[in-house]
Amino acid sequence: MNHLNLLFGKVSLLTIITSLLFNINLTFACTNYLVTKGASVDGSTMISYAADSHIRYGELYWLPAGDWPEGSMVTLYDRGTARPLGQIPQPPHTYQVIGFMNEHQVSIGETTFDGRSELLDTTGIVDYGSLMFLALQRAKTAREAIQVIGDLVDKYGYASTGESFSIGDKNEVWIMEIIGKGTRLVKDKKSGKMVNADKGAVWVAIRIPEGYISAHANHARITTFPLDNGHTSISNKNYKSLSADTEVIYAYDVIDFARKKGYYTGNDNDFSFSDTYAPLDFGAARFCELRVWAMFNHVSSNMQQYFDYAAGDISKERMPLFIKPDRKLSVRDLMAFKRDHLEGTDLDMSRDIGAGPFGLPYRWRPLTWEYEGKSYFNERVTATQQTGFSFISQMRSWMPDHIGGIFWFGADDAASTVYMPFYCGITKVPHVVAQGNGDILTYSETAAFWVFNRVAHFAYLFYNRVMPDLTKVQHELEEHFMVQIAEMDDKAGKLYQTDPAAARELLTRFDAEIANNTIDRWRQLGEFLLVKYLDGNVKREQDGEFLRNPWGYPQPPQFPGYNDEWKKEVIQQTGDKFQVK
Repeated sequence: MNHLNLLFGKVSLLTIITSLLFNINLTFACTNYLVTKGASVDGSTMISYAADSHIRYGELYWLPAGDWPEGSMVTLYDRGTARPLGQIPQPPHTYQVIGFMNEHQVSIGETTFDGRSELLDTTGIVDYGSLMFLALQRAKTAREAIQVIGDLVDKYGYASTGESFSIGDKNEVWIMEIIGKGTRLVKDKKSGKMVNADKGAVWVAIRIPEGYISAHANHARITTFPLDNGHTSISNKNYKSLSADTEVIYAYDVIDFARKKGYYTGNDNDFSFSDTYAPLDFGAARFCELRVWAMFNHVSSNMQQYFDYAAGDISKERMPLFIKPDRKLSVRDLMAFKRDHLEGTDLDMSRDIGAGPFGLPYRWRPLTWEYEGKSYFNERVTATQQTGFSFISQMRSWMPDHIGGIFWFGADDAASTVYMPFYCGITKVPHVVAQGNGDILTYSETAAFWVFNRVAHFAYLFYNRVMPDLTKVQHELEEHFMVQIAEMDDKAGKLYQTDPAAARELLTRFDAEIANNTIDRWRQLGEFLLVKYLDGNVKREQDGEFLRNPWGYPQPPQFPGYNDEWKKEVIQQTGDKFQVK
């Protein structure tokens, strides 16, 4: 059976219709970071991704390598609705994929920016999700992945709106932005059938310079770029001329098509992909670019100059596509950035009235709302409740691929999840994170997604009380993983020299133990939190043990009550209604 068929599955007509209706509101989702070798503490490349969707389930995808007889076909499904789109031929061989990393340490993330709505190709059969998995199954490098994506949309049509891809391998990272050409039906002279005369897509891919970092969050960020000079930049008509010095690749008609549509009339050298195909507005800045600013702000002392722009003033100067950080970054840094709610800034979500008495940095959807004829919004920050899963891909060039690639995977909200390391060379996925162990409408007590969700939802009730207990365990587990990884790298690396298959099995058992132990520990944490904070009280405990008096009876609980800011708000709204007289 075809691997992508297994990945996306069959769905009923009712499910398709329901998903289509929901998908209308699934905007402003996902956040990606890109880190080059020279910007990381250990020389690894890294990309990150958060699958923010109200219907996305947190499971670890698994596509084993395969050899395909001539004539084999793969069925493609729309990632947002599961609607079947069509079939394309399989190549003779496909590579193993775990999550969004393949066995050659190629990894891909994405964020959707929509762009000009009229450019959606209703006849295309390869959507953004299929492009990601197909590229991972067919490419050994990031550059090859870009070529695969460009070739697929040219041949089969692009079935999604605007998309930004993070594409990395063990040596370099790229950002690629793509949008379709719309639908212009004409009669094919040979077949007599109606076909799309504008099939394909326009796109640009830029390599992030060594020592720099980048990010994107649901808005196109590539502006101007150097044009075809046969050296640092090249159009996709000249794929065969790609060299190690090539830093920009783009669709040959990316500017000509914009001229034909009337989107652009200026000089070629001044052409901006983002400004042309995804014009800025308030929402693009405040809901999207603000998340990029938040990440950059953690590692650069020069970001305050872009705050007004990121907060929604699009008359201000745009942020650069990439920056050189003030310090080198680690996997732990990217985990921390994924957990950001704008803490410590003027937009800190834990400090306004919406945070309630317990400093909750979350706002329940919808994103925008109306009151007395005026429109308002809730902040859209990096860490969000509707994350299905997130990851940090770490690619290490100094190790064999099966050991060098680590896919740090977390189910549910990044702020309250635990990132578990999975080597890209493992031979199967642990049951607790595997596809088919529950889904977004089916609870499973053994599934990581549901275990993390139960704890997160409890934390949302008494956030500033509960999170110190949660983050303590979270930090302990992730720090322990770092120690274990160092030990396993050495052990598996030595075994790999003489018996690669045995080394991969060792890694598989190691990852299964990590996943199972993590879920067991998180389940225990959930039980502890329920007991400690039952009914809004706080049980007395020391080092995780609840305190009793000499006769075994519970020590009296504490009643923390509410903070002064909340008391003041209550009094302002109610006057002396609750004053003791």
